[in-house]
Amino acid sequence: MNSKRLHIVLMASLGLLLVALVGGTFAVSNFLSQEASNLTTLKAKSLALSQEQVSLSKAKKDIKQYADLTKIARAVVPEDKSQAEAVREIVNIAEANGIKLSAINFPSSTLGGLNASGAAKPGGATTPTPSAAAGGSKTDSLSQLKPVIGIVGVYQLTISVDSDSASPISYTRFINFLSELERNRRTAQVSTISIQPDKDNPALLTFSLSLNEYIKP
Repeated sequence: MNSKRLHIVLMASLGLLLVALVGGTFAVSNFLSQEASNLTTLKAKSLALSQEQVSLSKAKKDIKQYADLTKIARAVVPEDKSQAEAVREIVNIAEANGIKLSAINFPSSTLGGLNASGAAKPGGATTPTPSAAAGGSKTDSLSQLKPVIGIVGVYQLTISVDSDSASPISYTRFINFLSELERNRRTAQVSTISIQPDKDNPALLTFSLSLNEYIKP
């Protein structure tokens, strides 16, 4: 083999090596790019799993925390609208403060309001007896109630209370009565108050007020 042919063979071999080198470089580059993409995807999945784990851990803590709050809410907000029980508690608070009441009235019922004698009271207001408050159906439990705006599942029952006009009381007794009503779980909010000073002794008064009882059936 002469030098000319040897030169041609060497140049061809060098060309093939260059082509192979370029092809290998391109293949390695594609492989590395694909692996980098896979690594990025795996990192994203790992981060997502870590965030889910953190969220799950927080959710478990929230469940434990709000389970306690649910127990507290059940203890604070009655689950029934037992009118007889509400009347009993209001009367007990009044008696403890030396106050005589003339009436405790509730809104007219969608089921029809009856007084103790079985006749409908004027204006639809009712003074409940234990038998009248013992309705067991879902309709019974929601009659006379208004949903509380912004708090799902909680209802409001308005109760009107009138003192005995023949037995006026001092302002101090009245304030104590209001304070105890608002600490009671059934009569948690006094919404309106009307006070009438006694004409013979202005230091004494009679009153009418409206209470809001909150219920979560």
